[in-house]
Amino acid sequence: MKNQKDMRTPLSRVRGLGSSRGGTHHFWHQRITALANIPLTLFFVFVMASHLYAPHAQAATFIAQPFVAAPLLLLVISLCWHMRLGLQVVIDDYLTTPKLKWAALIFNQFFAISVAVVAALSLIKLVVA
Repeated sequence: MKNQKDMRTPLSRVRGLGSSRGGTHHFWHQRITALANIPLTLFFVFVMASHLYAPHAQAATFIAQPFVAAPLLLLVISLCWHMRLGLQVVIDDYLTTPKLKWAALIFNQFFAISVAVVAALSLIKLVVA
């Protein structure tokens, strides 16, 4: 028997999603990227610290190695994705004007993608050169 107080559609009940329509998915993506950022950031700090006083050419040659460049590229992707997710939560929670929220969410997407593309292209330029 159907509960009379349940205002959800049959499709909504079958999918089992709450009012946020995917908050758990967003929550887990943010936590997974945060977890991935820990070893990747430690690797980045190690690479930068080990070449702190090295000449530019030596540091660039070291970073251009595939086993160094690949984790750095993963770090760029993970950091930008995590940044986008985190800022999206802040925008959703604190902006109440629909047009401003919409504009901020679009800007957030473009900013995160732009940062990722510029950082990735810079890294790729080091690897190819």
